[in-house]
Amino acid sequence: MLRKVLYFLTLLLFIGCGAKKKRSYSKTRTVTVEASEEIPVPPKISKKEERKNTKANNIISTAMTFSGTRYKFGGTTRKGMDCSGLVFVSLKENDIDFPRVSYQMAELGKRIKVGQVQKGDLLYFKTGKNRKRINHVGLVVDVNRNEIKFIHATTSRGVIVSSLREGYWNHAFVKAMRIL
Repeated sequence: MLRKVLYFLTLLLFIGCGAKKKRSYSKTRTVTVEASEEIPVPPKISKKEERKNTKANNIISTAMTFSGTRYKFGGTTRKGMDCSGLVFVSLKENDIDFPRVSYQMAELGKRIKVGQVQKGDLLYFKTGKNRKRINHVGLVVDVNRNEIKFIHATTSRGVIVSSLREGYWNHAFVKAMRIL
């Protein structure tokens, strides 16, 4: 009996392997792809706007060279830097005269809404215990959708890049100003 079962299974195996499968498509397949009608052209930027972007990028590059510098109240060198010193030096090295203290800086420029912030704009904060006067400033280095990143000097970590989405900075935020 066992012999008959083995013989039957072997027979099924040979018969099953010889069967030809049907194809539901032709042997040669063709694929067509439609090309788009127009290639999107990036919007033209005026020469004035281009110069402004270049200036902003140069200021940001200068500020980023201080990344990692320790905090020092009143500092304006690589040995130590405070927030307004960072902005002051970054602007000064790019031929822009600006006040040295953050609350005085906050009086210059054009006030803008957060949704209009661009690279090179300044963000002002009230971080003191009594929060009566602007005492902190940051330079916008990147705007990506709803996230605004800015470079500034913190007492705990020195010169760093932070996000306005962070709870502390979002809560302390006062205004944004355009200086370029």
